[in-house]
Amino acid sequence: MCGGTQIPVAARTKRVRSDREYPARPLVGVGALIHDGQGRVLLIKRKFEPNIGKWSLPGGLLETGERLIEAGRREVREELGVELDVEGLFHVSEELIRDDAERTRFHFVLVDFLASLAPPDAKVVLNEESESYEWFKAEEVAGLDTSQNTRVIVEKYVKEKLRR
Repeated sequence: MCGGTQIPVAARTKRVRSDREYPARPLVGVGALIHDGQGRVLLIKRKFEPNIGKWSLPGGLLETGERLIEAGRREVREELGVELDVEGLFHVSEELIRDDAERTRFHFVLVDFLASLAPPDAKVVLNEESESYEWFKAEEVAGLDTSQNTRVIVEKYVKEKLRR
């Protein structure tokens, strides 16, 4: 781990935003793999379901009428208080989580951009959606408690961007 900010959390309870649980149709999530040019990636620790308490890429839901790239920038601005230099679309996937009765509890189509902070030394200021953030060496992420999607995207980053 490489520096970061901790925000104390009282009791870890299953906090869910009701509009996301048991959706009528898949929701579109937009996020960013933020890297620093030194092989490190910025992850946030989730405060809400799905994946509460896990390390994840910052991001959130696409709003009606919003372009994907603008949604990515907006979500990172809201969550981290920083602007992005977006390098391009990096990964598209889905997250499908079923409950014990095999009903679809969460279903997201996830669009993630590759980006860096603008300016590179921008100060991260978390909003209420995350417990903390950290810069991790990309190779360390495989050993963390992350969402499955985060693990896949960071592995792709390591293979395609760091081991060329």
